[in-house]
Amino acid sequence: MSLSKSSKVKTLGKSSAIFTKTIVQMNDVSASYDSKNYVLKDIKMSIDRGTNYAIVGHSGSGKSTLLRLINGMMNPTSGKILVDYQTPNISDKKFKSFMHKIGYIPQNLGLIKNSTVLENILIGALPRVSGFNSFLKKFSDYEIDNAKKILKQVSLEDKADRKIYMLSGGEKRRVAIARALVQKPEIVLADEIVSELDHVTAREIMDVLAEAQATMKLTSIMVHHDLQLALEYADRVAVIKEGEKILEIGVEGGRIVDFQSGNYTQREILEMFTNESKE
Repeated sequence: MSLSKSSKVKTLGKSSAIFTKTIVQMNDVSASYDSKNYVLKDIKMSIDRGTNYAIVGHSGSGKSTLLRLINGMMNPTSGKILVDYQTPNISDKKFKSFMHKIGYIPQNLGLIKNSTVLENILIGALPRVSGFNSFLKKFSDYEIDNAKKILKQVSLEDKADRKIYMLSGGEKRRVAIARALVQKPEIVLADEIVSELDHVTAREIMDVLAEAQATMKLTSIMVHHDLQLALEYADRVAVIKEGEKILEIGVEGGRIVDFQSGNYTQREILEMFTNESKE
């Protein structure tokens, strides 16, 4: 007996989910904080699942706003955004149930300085803790063991009981990464996570993120102001200038392999952010 077309659609809806190569789509997205001055203008962006995508630009170019749009903390003024085929909006109940799949590392890291490393990263497990236990921040042995495994993954296993204010800048960033990973996310958003670090420490942090992205099959979306660092670690790099995406670069094996838009020479691209990256 064959199913009618409508029956097939109903069956598909019950047993399957959309799982495509693309996980984030932006179509003609503009954003404004005051309905007058636009921070972003007509952004088109497509991010593939399981890739490392970097967004590069000077301060005030709109990079951080892009991350806020992806995690639903801000709604676009116009255009459409889909994250795994859902419209991001923290006020929407359906999207709230999806939010634990997005690990967000803000520029200020959002750590509780008088709490321990372990206490901070266990915050990432709160979406899986129900009711009163969530209010008390009471975690199961499984969650604690999992958090300790993540600490080892970011090389902080000997700092579990140390207070955040006692850590170095690089160690604090490792804690923020661990907290995001404890969420068991599909997407990690990182806003200028290596800013103000020396080059050696910055690359150590980027290595930690790159390893986590590869082993956990995450989609990593990172904001940078250093174009050369982004080119070193990302699969694709979008360049944002004054709220507009002026260029997208494909990277493969340390080489630039394609331009999605723009008419820039290689020298112009590499020199575009040289002055800021040296500061």
